[in-house]
Amino acid sequence: MPNKYADELRALTDQQMVEQIDQAHRDLFNLRFRTATRQQTNNQEMGKMRRRIARLKTIQTERRLGLRA
Repeated sequence: MPNKYADELRALTDQQMVEQIDQAHRDLFNLRFRTATRQQTNNQEMGKMRRRIARLKTIQTERRLGLRA
């Protein structure tokens, strides 16, 4: 079953992909900081952000290796 979210990410340009990864890393850092200071109440957000980063990097690797058109 195709992932519509991944298809949307595949439509991004390489530069947009790098910007998305950088932003996701900043967001993950902020989530970790808020969790450490007990300001974060939704613990699922960190897992979602880690999966987003993994998805972005997987698509980036696919492009680099030429696995997808």
